[in-house]
Amino acid sequence: MTVRTTRRAFLSAATMMAAALAATACGSPQDTATGGGDSAAPVKVGLVYSQSGALASYGKQYIEGFKAGLDFATKGTGKVGDRKIELTEVDDAGDPAKAVSAAKDLIGKGTKIIAGSTASGVALQVAPIAAQNKVLFISGPAATDAVTGANKYTFRSGRQSYQDVVTAKSFIGDPSGKKVVVFAQDGAFGDANEAAVKAVIGSAGATVSSVRAPASATEFTPFASQIKAAKPDLLFVAWAGTTAPAMWQTLDQQGVLSSTTVVTGLDIRASWPTFGAAGAKISFLSHYFDGASDTEASKALKAKVNTIDLFHPDGFATAQMVVRAAQDGGDDVDKMVTALEGWSFDGVKGKMTIRAADHALLQPMFQAKLAGSGTAFTATAQKSLTGDETAPPAVAMKG
Repeated sequence: MTVRTTRRAFLSAATMMAAALAATACGSPQDTATGGGDSAAPVKVGLVYSQSGALASYGKQYIEGFKAGLDFATKGTGKVGDRKIELTEVDDAGDPAKAVSAAKDLIGKGTKIIAGSTASGVALQVAPIAAQNKVLFISGPAATDAVTGANKYTFRSGRQSYQDVVTAKSFIGDPSGKKVVVFAQDGAFGDANEAAVKAVIGSAGATVSSVRAPASATEFTPFASQIKAAKPDLLFVAWAGTTAPAMWQTLDQQGVLSSTTVVTGLDIRASWPTFGAAGAKISFLSHYFDGASDTEASKALKAKVNTIDLFHPDGFATAQMVVRAAQDGGDDVDKMVTALEGWSFDGVKGKMTIRAADHALLQPMFQAKLAGSGTAFTATAQKSLTGDETAPPAVAMKG
Protein backbone atom coordinates (compact mmCIF):
# COMPACT_ATOMS: atom_id res chain seq x y z
CA MET A 1 0.00 0.00 0.00
CA THR A 2 1.23 3.37 -0.88
CA VAL A 3 -0.64 6.04 0.99
CA ARG A 4 -4.05 6.23 -0.59
CA THR A 5 -6.94 4.18 -0.41
CA THR A 6 -7.53 3.06 -0.42
CA ARG A 7 -15.70 1.65 10.81
CA ARG A 8 -26.64 -1.00 19.84
CA ALA A 9 -28.50 -3.26 22.03
CA PHE A 10 -30.99 -1.57 23.83
CA LEU A 11 -30.78 -0.69 27.47
CA SER A 12 -33.46 -1.19 30.08
CA ALA A 13 -34.22 1.69 32.42
CA ALA A 14 -32.14 0.05 35.13
CA THR A 15 -28.98 0.20 33.05
CA MET A 16 -29.34 3.58 31.33
CA MET A 17 -27.16 5.46 33.83
CA ALA A 18 -24.42 2.84 33.69
CA ALA A 19 -24.42 3.04 29.90
CA ALA A 20 -24.07 6.80 29.98
CA LEU A 21 -21.04 6.53 32.24
CA ALA A 22 -19.56 3.85 30.00
CA ALA A 23 -19.86 5.98 26.86
CA THR A 24 -16.42 7.50 27.40
CA ALA A 25 -14.82 4.55 29.16
CA CYS A 26 -12.55 1.95 27.65
CA GLY A 27 -14.48 -1.26 27.28
CA SER A 28 -15.89 -3.87 24.99
CA PRO A 29 -19.31 -4.00 23.32
CA GLN A 30 -20.09 -7.25 25.04
CA ASP A 31 -19.93 -5.57 28.45
CA THR A 32 -23.63 -4.73 28.21
CA ALA A 33 -26.08 -6.65 26.06
CA THR A 34 -29.50 -5.97 27.42
CA GLY A 35 -32.26 -4.85 25.13
CA GLY A 36 -34.69 -2.10 24.29
CA GLY A 37 -36.79 -0.75 21.47
CA ASP A 38 -38.87 -3.34 19.68
CA SER A 39 -37.50 -6.51 21.27
CA ALA A 40 -39.18 -8.70 18.65
CA ALA A 41 -37.65 -6.95 15.66
CA PRO A 42 -34.16 -7.63 14.33
CA VAL A 43 -31.46 -4.98 14.25
CA LYS A 44 -31.08 -4.35 10.52
CA VAL A 45 -27.55 -3.65 9.34
CA GLY A 46 -26.71 -2.97 5.69
CA LEU A 47 -23.16 -3.71 4.55
CA VAL A 48 -22.41 -1.96 1.26
CA TYR A 49 -18.85 -2.74 0.14
CA SER A 50 -16.71 -4.01 -2.74
CA GLN A 51 -17.46 -7.66 -3.40
CA SER A 52 -16.22 -7.17 -6.95
CA GLY A 53 -14.14 -4.62 -8.80
CA ALA A 54 -10.63 -3.31 -8.20
CA LEU A 55 -10.90 -3.43 -4.41
CA ALA A 56 -12.64 -6.79 -4.10
CA SER A 57 -9.72 -8.24 -2.13
CA TYR A 58 -10.07 -5.41 0.39
CA GLY A 59 -13.80 -6.04 0.60
CA LYS A 60 -13.28 -9.74 1.24
CA GLN A 61 -11.03 -8.98 4.20
CA TYR A 62 -13.51 -6.41 5.49
CA ILE A 63 -16.48 -8.78 5.55
CA GLU A 64 -14.44 -11.62 7.07
CA GLY A 65 -13.31 -9.22 9.78
CA PHE A 66 -16.86 -7.99 10.35
CA LYS A 67 -18.24 -11.47 10.89
CA ALA A 68 -15.42 -12.36 13.27
CA GLY A 69 -15.97 -9.10 15.14
CA LEU A 70 -19.70 -9.69 15.40
CA ASP A 71 -19.08 -13.10 16.90
CA PHE A 72 -16.62 -11.56 19.36
CA ALA A 73 -18.81 -8.61 20.35
CA THR A 74 -21.96 -10.71 20.84
CA LYS A 75 -20.17 -13.68 22.45
CA GLY A 76 -21.21 -15.90 19.58
CA THR A 77 -24.93 -15.16 19.75
CA GLY A 78 -25.24 -12.75 16.83
CA LYS A 79 -27.72 -10.90 19.00
CA VAL A 80 -28.02 -7.71 20.99
CA GLY A 81 -30.17 -8.64 23.94
CA ASP A 82 -32.94 -10.75 22.41
CA ARG A 83 -32.70 -9.05 19.03
CA LYS A 84 -30.90 -10.74 16.17
CA ILE A 85 -28.52 -8.63 14.12
CA GLU A 86 -29.80 -9.09 10.58
CA LEU A 87 -27.17 -8.44 7.90
CA THR A 88 -27.86 -7.47 4.30
CA GLU A 89 -24.78 -7.44 2.09
CA VAL A 90 -24.71 -5.44 -1.16
CA ASP A 91 -21.91 -5.21 -3.71
CA ASP A 92 -21.13 -1.64 -4.79
CA ALA A 93 -18.21 -2.78 -7.02
CA GLY A 94 -16.39 0.39 -5.94
CA ASP A 95 -18.96 2.51 -7.80
CA PRO A 96 -20.30 5.48 -5.77
CA ALA A 97 -23.57 5.53 -7.74
CA LYS A 98 -24.23 1.88 -6.96
CA ALA A 99 -23.39 2.45 -3.31
CA VAL A 100 -25.74 5.42 -3.02
CA SER A 101 -28.54 3.45 -4.70
CA ALA A 102 -27.98 0.50 -2.37
CA ALA A 103 -27.90 2.72 0.72
CA LYS A 104 -31.16 4.42 -0.27
CA ASP A 105 -32.80 1.06 -0.91
CA LEU A 106 -31.72 -0.27 2.49
CA ILE A 107 -32.89 2.89 4.23
CA GLY A 108 -36.26 2.59 2.47
CA LYS A 109 -36.58 -0.90 3.95
CA GLY A 110 -36.05 0.39 7.48
CA THR A 111 -32.31 -0.12 7.89
CA LYS A 112 -30.86 2.41 10.33
CA ILE A 113 -27.23 1.25 10.32
CA ILE A 114 -25.20 1.30 7.09
CA ALA A 115 -21.56 0.20 6.99
CA GLY A 116 -18.91 -0.61 4.43
CA SER A 117 -17.30 1.72 1.90
CA THR A 118 -14.13 0.02 0.78
CA ALA A 119 -13.29 2.95 -1.51
CA SER A 120 -12.86 6.59 -0.51
CA GLY A 121 -14.98 7.86 -3.39
CA VAL A 122 -17.84 5.67 -2.22
CA ALA A 123 -17.62 6.83 1.38
CA LEU A 124 -17.78 10.49 0.39
CA GLN A 125 -21.02 9.87 -1.53
CA VAL A 126 -22.71 7.71 1.09
CA ALA A 127 -21.93 10.03 4.03
CA PRO A 128 -24.35 12.78 2.90
CA ILE A 129 -27.08 10.17 2.41
CA ALA A 130 -26.68 9.18 6.05
CA ALA A 131 -27.08 12.77 7.19
CA GLN A 132 -30.06 13.42 4.94
CA ASN A 133 -31.89 10.34 6.21
CA LYS A 134 -30.58 10.43 9.79
CA VAL A 135 -29.14 6.91 9.76
CA LEU A 136 -25.85 5.74 11.20
CA PHE A 137 -23.03 5.29 8.67
CA ILE A 138 -19.76 3.54 9.61
CA SER A 139 -17.24 3.83 6.79
CA GLY A 140 -14.74 0.99 6.40
CA PRO A 141 -11.29 0.84 4.72
CA ALA A 142 -11.83 4.15 2.88
CA ALA A 143 -8.83 6.25 3.95
CA THR A 144 -9.72 9.72 2.75
CA ASP A 145 -9.37 12.32 5.50
CA ALA A 146 -12.63 13.94 4.34
CA VAL A 147 -14.72 11.22 6.02
CA THR A 148 -13.66 12.57 9.39
CA GLY A 149 -16.04 15.35 10.36
CA ALA A 150 -18.29 14.75 7.35
CA ASN A 151 -21.42 14.91 9.52
CA LYS A 152 -22.71 13.80 12.91
CA TYR A 153 -24.06 10.51 11.53
CA THR A 154 -20.81 9.40 9.87
CA PHE A 155 -18.06 7.43 11.62
CA ARG A 156 -15.10 5.39 10.42
CA SER A 157 -13.72 1.99 11.45
CA GLY A 158 -10.35 2.27 9.66
CA ARG A 159 -7.44 4.65 9.60
CA GLN A 160 -7.19 7.83 7.55
CA SER A 161 -4.42 9.12 5.31
CA TYR A 162 -3.13 11.63 7.86
CA GLN A 163 -2.34 8.75 10.22
CA ASP A 164 -0.33 7.08 7.46
CA VAL A 165 1.79 10.16 6.85
CA VAL A 166 2.36 10.83 10.55
CA THR A 167 3.66 7.29 10.81
CA ALA A 168 6.02 7.98 7.91
CA LYS A 169 7.25 11.10 9.70
CA SER A 170 8.15 9.02 12.76
CA PHE A 171 11.00 7.39 10.82
CA ILE A 172 13.09 10.60 10.84
CA GLY A 173 12.35 11.91 14.32
CA ASP A 174 12.33 15.71 14.46
CA PRO A 175 11.76 16.80 10.83
CA SER A 176 13.11 20.31 11.43
CA GLY A 177 15.82 21.04 8.88
CA LYS A 178 15.46 17.65 7.18
CA LYS A 179 15.05 17.12 3.43
CA VAL A 180 12.15 14.96 2.26
CA VAL A 181 11.50 13.88 -1.31
CA VAL A 182 8.19 12.44 -2.48
CA PHE A 183 8.51 10.01 -5.39
CA ALA A 184 5.17 9.48 -7.07
CA GLN A 185 3.41 9.17 -10.39
CA ASP A 186 1.81 12.14 -12.09
CA GLY A 187 -1.92 12.39 -11.47
CA ALA A 188 -4.39 12.82 -8.63
CA PHE A 189 -2.92 10.01 -6.56
CA GLY A 190 0.55 11.51 -6.64
CA ASP A 191 -0.82 15.01 -6.05
CA ALA A 192 -2.69 13.87 -2.94
CA ASN A 193 0.34 12.15 -1.47
CA GLU A 194 2.66 15.07 -2.15
CA ALA A 195 0.15 17.46 -0.58
CA ALA A 196 -0.20 15.23 2.49
CA VAL A 197 3.55 15.00 3.04
CA LYS A 198 3.90 18.78 2.71
CA ALA A 199 1.03 19.34 5.13
CA VAL A 200 2.20 16.87 7.78
CA ILE A 201 6.01 16.71 7.51
CA GLY A 202 6.66 20.02 5.78
CA SER A 203 4.64 21.92 8.38
CA ALA A 204 6.83 20.32 11.06
CA GLY A 205 9.94 21.97 9.62
CA ALA A 206 11.12 19.71 6.80
CA THR A 207 11.84 20.90 3.27
CA VAL A 208 9.65 18.84 0.95
CA SER A 209 10.22 18.45 -2.77
CA SER A 210 9.12 15.85 -5.27
CA VAL A 211 10.25 13.69 -8.16
CA ARG A 212 7.31 12.78 -10.35
CA ALA A 213 7.13 10.14 -13.07
CA PRO A 214 4.54 9.74 -15.83
CA ALA A 215 2.10 6.95 -15.09
CA SER A 216 3.23 5.33 -18.33
CA ALA A 217 6.92 5.28 -17.37
CA THR A 218 8.72 1.92 -17.55
CA GLU A 219 12.33 3.12 -17.28
CA PHE A 220 13.14 4.53 -13.84
CA THR A 221 16.90 5.14 -13.89
CA PRO A 222 16.56 8.91 -14.62
CA PHE A 223 14.22 9.32 -11.65
CA ALA A 224 16.55 7.36 -9.38
CA SER A 225 19.37 9.71 -10.42
CA GLN A 226 17.25 12.76 -9.53
CA ILE A 227 16.49 11.30 -6.13
CA LYS A 228 20.14 10.53 -5.35
CA ALA A 229 21.16 14.04 -6.43
CA ALA A 230 18.64 15.54 -4.00
CA LYS A 231 20.26 13.66 -1.08
CA PRO A 232 17.06 13.42 1.00
CA ASP A 233 16.94 12.39 4.63
CA LEU A 234 13.69 10.63 3.80
CA LEU A 235 12.30 9.34 0.51
CA PHE A 236 8.55 8.86 0.64
CA VAL A 237 7.34 6.60 -2.18
CA ALA A 238 3.69 6.68 -3.25
CA TRP A 239 3.20 4.22 -6.08
CA ALA A 240 0.36 2.25 -7.60
CA GLY A 241 0.11 -0.17 -10.48
CA THR A 242 1.91 -2.96 -12.28
CA THR A 243 5.19 -1.05 -12.73
CA ALA A 244 5.95 -1.23 -9.01
CA PRO A 245 8.33 -4.24 -9.21
CA ALA A 246 10.46 -2.56 -11.91
CA MET A 247 10.45 0.72 -10.02
CA TRP A 248 11.66 -0.86 -6.77
CA GLN A 249 14.28 -2.92 -8.57
CA THR A 250 15.69 0.21 -10.21
CA LEU A 251 15.82 2.17 -6.96
CA ASP A 252 17.68 -0.75 -5.42
CA GLN A 253 20.12 -1.18 -8.31
CA GLN A 254 20.88 2.55 -8.41
CA GLY A 255 21.72 2.61 -4.72
CA VAL A 256 18.81 4.77 -3.60
CA LEU A 257 17.61 2.29 -1.00
CA SER A 258 21.03 2.12 0.64
CA SER A 259 21.65 5.87 0.59
CA THR A 260 18.65 7.14 2.56
CA THR A 261 15.63 6.12 4.60
CA VAL A 262 12.95 4.97 2.16
CA VAL A 263 9.38 4.75 3.44
CA THR A 264 6.21 3.48 1.81
CA GLY A 265 2.97 1.89 2.93
CA LEU A 266 2.62 -1.85 3.52
CA ASP A 267 -0.31 -3.13 1.47
CA ILE A 268 -2.09 -6.49 1.64
CA ARG A 269 0.04 -9.64 1.86
CA ALA A 270 -0.51 -10.54 -1.78
CA SER A 271 1.45 -7.41 -2.78
CA TRP A 272 4.56 -8.12 -0.70
CA PRO A 273 6.40 -10.13 -3.39
CA THR A 274 6.33 -7.06 -5.69
CA PHE A 275 9.11 -5.54 -3.58
CA GLY A 276 11.47 -8.40 -4.45
CA ALA A 277 14.96 -8.16 -2.98
CA ALA A 278 14.31 -4.47 -2.24
CA GLY A 279 11.73 -5.36 0.41
CA ALA A 280 14.28 -5.85 3.17
CA LYS A 281 15.75 -2.38 2.54
CA ILE A 282 12.49 -0.44 2.81
CA SER A 283 10.89 0.98 5.96
CA PHE A 284 7.14 0.47 5.98
CA LEU A 285 4.36 2.42 7.60
CA SER A 286 1.60 -0.01 8.41
CA HIS A 287 -2.05 0.13 9.30
CA TYR A 288 -1.91 -3.52 10.31
CA PHE A 289 -0.36 -6.90 9.54
CA ASP A 290 -0.58 -10.31 11.16
CA GLY A 291 1.34 -10.21 14.44
CA ALA A 292 1.43 -6.42 14.80
CA SER A 293 -0.51 -6.69 18.08
CA ASP A 294 -1.34 -9.28 20.71
CA THR A 295 -4.80 -8.29 21.89
CA GLU A 296 -7.79 -10.43 22.82
CA ALA A 297 -9.53 -9.11 19.73
CA SER A 298 -6.58 -10.03 17.47
CA LYS A 299 -6.55 -13.54 18.94
CA ALA A 300 -10.28 -13.91 18.31
CA LEU A 301 -9.88 -12.63 14.75
CA LYS A 302 -6.94 -14.90 14.00
CA ALA A 303 -8.90 -17.90 15.22
CA LYS A 304 -11.50 -17.12 12.55
CA VAL A 305 -9.38 -16.11 9.56
CA ASN A 306 -6.08 -17.89 10.29
CA THR A 307 -3.92 -15.12 8.79
CA ILE A 308 -4.92 -11.53 9.51
CA ASP A 309 -4.49 -9.13 6.60
CA LEU A 310 -4.61 -5.38 6.19
CA PHE A 311 -8.35 -4.71 6.30
CA HIS A 312 -9.60 -7.47 8.58
CA PRO A 313 -9.32 -5.11 11.61
CA ASP A 314 -11.56 -2.52 9.93
CA GLY A 315 -14.37 -5.02 9.55
CA PHE A 316 -13.86 -6.27 13.10
CA ALA A 317 -14.02 -2.72 14.52
CA THR A 318 -17.15 -2.02 12.47
CA ALA A 319 -18.92 -4.92 14.16
CA GLN A 320 -17.83 -3.73 17.59
CA MET A 321 -19.20 -0.27 16.81
CA VAL A 322 -22.47 -1.68 15.44
CA VAL A 323 -23.03 -3.70 18.61
CA ARG A 324 -22.19 -0.71 20.81
CA ALA A 325 -24.60 1.49 18.88
CA ALA A 326 -27.38 -1.08 19.04
CA GLN A 327 -26.87 -1.75 22.73
CA ASP A 328 -27.04 1.87 23.82
CA GLY A 329 -29.14 3.44 21.08
CA GLY A 330 -32.13 1.19 20.73
CA ASP A 331 -34.04 2.30 17.64
CA ASP A 332 -32.98 5.93 18.16
CA VAL A 333 -30.17 6.87 15.77
CA ASP A 334 -29.27 10.03 17.68
CA LYS A 335 -28.72 7.88 20.77
CA MET A 336 -26.57 5.55 18.67
CA VAL A 337 -24.42 8.55 17.73
CA THR A 338 -24.12 9.58 21.36
CA ALA A 339 -23.15 6.03 22.33
CA LEU A 340 -20.23 6.07 19.89
CA GLU A 341 -18.95 9.59 20.46
CA GLY A 342 -16.03 9.55 22.88
CA TRP A 343 -16.11 5.77 23.22
CA SER A 344 -12.85 3.86 23.71
CA PHE A 345 -12.70 0.13 23.09
CA ASP A 346 -10.18 -2.64 22.75
CA GLY A 347 -9.88 -3.52 19.07
CA VAL A 348 -7.62 -5.76 17.05
CA LYS A 349 -4.92 -3.08 16.89
CA GLY A 350 -5.20 -2.11 20.56
CA LYS A 351 -6.95 0.82 22.19
CA MET A 352 -9.29 2.63 19.78
CA THR A 353 -11.01 5.91 20.63
CA ILE A 354 -13.73 7.68 18.66
CA ARG A 355 -13.07 11.39 19.08
CA ALA A 356 -16.38 13.05 19.90
CA ALA A 357 -15.65 16.33 18.15
CA ASP A 358 -15.24 14.99 14.61
CA HIS A 359 -15.47 11.17 14.82
CA ALA A 360 -11.81 10.59 13.97
CA LEU A 361 -10.82 7.08 15.04
CA LEU A 362 -7.66 7.37 17.12
CA GLN A 363 -5.71 4.12 16.89
CA PRO A 364 -2.24 2.59 16.96
CA MET A 365 -0.13 2.60 13.80
CA PHE A 366 3.02 0.61 13.13
CA GLN A 367 6.52 0.80 11.72
CA ALA A 368 7.34 -2.49 9.99
CA LYS A 369 10.08 -4.37 8.17
CA LEU A 370 9.82 -7.18 5.63
CA ALA A 371 12.03 -10.25 5.47
CA GLY A 372 12.04 -13.12 3.00
CA SER A 373 12.20 -13.72 -0.72
CA GLY A 374 10.11 -14.98 -3.62
CA THR A 375 6.57 -15.31 -2.36
CA ALA A 376 7.51 -16.03 1.26
CA PHE A 377 7.71 -12.79 3.20
CA THR A 378 7.06 -12.02 6.85
CA ALA A 379 6.49 -8.64 8.48
CA THR A 380 7.65 -7.63 11.92
CA ALA A 381 6.80 -4.54 13.93
CA GLN A 382 9.70 -2.19 14.63
CA LYS A 383 7.67 0.28 16.64
CA SER A 384 4.06 0.92 17.61
CA LEU A 385 2.68 4.45 17.71
CA THR A 386 -0.26 5.19 19.99
CA GLY A 387 -3.54 6.70 18.91
CA ASP A 388 -2.53 9.98 20.51
CA GLU A 389 0.78 10.03 18.64
CA THR A 390 -0.93 9.61 15.27
CA ALA A 391 -4.05 11.68 15.97
CA PRO A 392 -5.10 13.91 13.07
CA PRO A 393 -5.90 17.54 13.82
CA ALA A 394 -9.50 18.03 14.88
CA VAL A 395 -11.79 19.42 12.21
CA ALA A 396 -15.12 21.16 12.47
CA MET A 397 -18.12 18.89 11.97
CA LYS A 398 -19.62 19.79 8.62
CA GLY A 399 -23.15 18.65 9.20
